[in-house]
Amino acid sequence: MNEAVDRVVHENRLLAIIIRSDYSREGIEFFTPNDFSQQLAYMNRPAGYTISPHIHNSVLREVFYTQEVLFIRNGKVKINFFGNDRKCIETRILGSGDVILLASGGHGVEMLEPTEMIEVKQGPFAGEMDKTRFEVAE
Repeated sequence: MNEAVDRVVHENRLLAIIIRSDYSREGIEFFTPNDFSQQLAYMNRPAGYTISPHIHNSVLREVFYTQEVLFIRNGKVKINFFGNDRKCIETRILGSGDVILLASGGHGVEMLEPTEMIEVKQGPFAGEMDKTRFEVAE
């Protein structure tokens, strides 16, 4: 699939949202529901548009799962999505300028060519408690 906005869903659970580099529209669009601990939006504003100065308030939030965003600056990656049984259920290829929110489920990333990417996820980092690595089930 190579839709401008691609949602990866398995058993009615959203695993990822991919925003392709060619996505464009006027204004602002949020791709995540309000209850996601990581929010993902796209903005396209004209010159002179302003976002009012603001401060983010201290708000206690409870986060149970780490969600992460990868921005592929350049290169090409293959992302495999895994179910709870640790079997690969879907695969997507991302290229330069693509963005993905990894919302739930398992995932693995393979660089198909030299790649630079930026990762954003919740903190604080929980060390080894933060993730469970596994061998791919056959």
